Order: sequence, then C-alpha cells, then structure tokens
Amino acid sequence: MPHPYSQAIRARQNDEEGIRLQKILAQAGFGSRRKCEEIITQGRVEVDGELVTELGSRVDPQHQQVRVDGSRIHLNDKHVTLALNKPRRVLSTMDDPKGRFTLRDIIGDRYERVFHMGRLDYDSEGLILMTDDGELAQHVMHPKYEVQKTYMVTLKGHIGGNVCRRLVSQGVELDDGLIRLDHCAIVDHNREHTMVKVVLHSGKNRIVRRIFGAIGFPVIRLVRTQIGPIKLGEVRPGSYRVLSPAEIKSLDKEVGL
Repeated sequence: MPHPYSQAIRARQNDEEGIRLQKILAQAGFGSRRKCEEIITQGRVEVDGELVTELGSRVDPQHQQVRVDGSRIHLNDKHVTLALNKPRRVLSTMDDPKGRFTLRDIIGDRYERVFHMGRLDYDSEGLILMTDDGELAQHVMHPKYEVQKTYMVTLKGHIGGNVCRRLVSQGVELDDGLIRLDHCAIVDHNREHTMVKVVLHSGKNRIVRRIFGAIGFPVIRLVRTQIGPIKLGEVRPGSYRVLSPAEIKSLDKEVGL
C-alpha cells in the first residue's frame, strides 16, 4: 500500500508548491545545494516517512516532516552567522581526533549546526565566518564570487613600496600558477620587520605565506581582519560575535544572494 503522503509528494514535483527539498536541506545546515542533492540521491532523506530520491521533489516544511539518516530536521528561517577570532594554534575544524584545540572549543555547543566558511592555517589568526546557512556558505566560498579577504601581515625583513606594487601589477608565479594581490600597502617597518596590509580574493591554501615566501620575505605573523564587507572589529582572540541583520544583508549582496 502506498504511503498516504506519496501522491502529495509526487504532485509537488510537477508544480510550484512547496520548497525544493535540496534547498530545505541547505537551509538546515547540511552544506551546499550540490552536497544536499547528493544526500537525496543517496537515499538518505525521508519525507513523512517515505524515501525520496528525486531532486525535483518539493515539500511544505511547515506541514511535512523531513528526516535525514532517520533524524528529523528543523527548518530554521532565522539563520545565525558568527564572526570568530581564531587564535594561533587552533585548528580550523570542529573536532580533532588528536585532541587539539578547535573552533568547537570556542563556540561550545550553543550552535550545533554552525560550520566554518573557509579556513585559516594552524599558526594564522583572525576572522573566520561560521554559519548554519548552507546556501550562504556555498556562495561565500565559491571562487565565482571572488570575495576579498584582508590581512595584516608581519614579514621578516624590510621591503619597499616597489615590491608591493609589483605584487599587485605583475604578481608572482607559484607552483599552482600566477597570483596577484588586489592591494598591498606598507603599514609599518623597522630594521628587522615590515607590516603590510594585503587584500586578495584567492582562497588557495596558505596563499599569503606562499606569496611572500616566494619572494624571500617569510611571514612571521598573519591576521585576517576582513572577509568581504564583514570586519573582525573588537572581537578578542578566542571569542566570537553574532553578525547583525545589516551585516548579513551586506554579505548576501556581496555574494549574489
């Protein structure tokens, strides 16, 4: 005997009622829409007790029950997005089998569905955005939207303004291709160190350290201070703040939402 809701589910595949199932999963924090589509096609999603594997399925989240791997999900219309200040020697992950300090140790268990948008390496500091909005995360991290990131970088050695200008105009050739900075300016310097403000949109791994290492100026300290329109502000290391509605709106606009 077919499930009592089967006809309703199939009907929504062919009309504009309800919300696409993959969008609901993304909004519930299960990742990008592509990831959510994989979850559906893998046979991990049930709607009102019936297995749903077709990507065209639409459901009414207010009146139907959606489960992933047997657990009910709750569609949260009011997502939360955090600006976290990562200290050095903290992993940009939510757990670590070796017991090292992670982002979860900073935010605790208050936001169970929150995950990080991008990373900072172990010895780097500063702004990491975290959210339970899968669609926002997908856009922020996608190279298509070229979200700029700002860093304050302390270098070993003294560099001149001509080096910064060359990194913007000509760039530097790395193992994985040519990379240019969007902006580079000297903030302070002494005989041993130079502090520069760097802006770029590349999200490649350890990109800032690799750029300056390639031209002979190792990075001593790296602090990310801004992602798109979102600034770290007065958040102390090891703490976080909730983004305001105005900040969320500006971030949505930046990434085409």
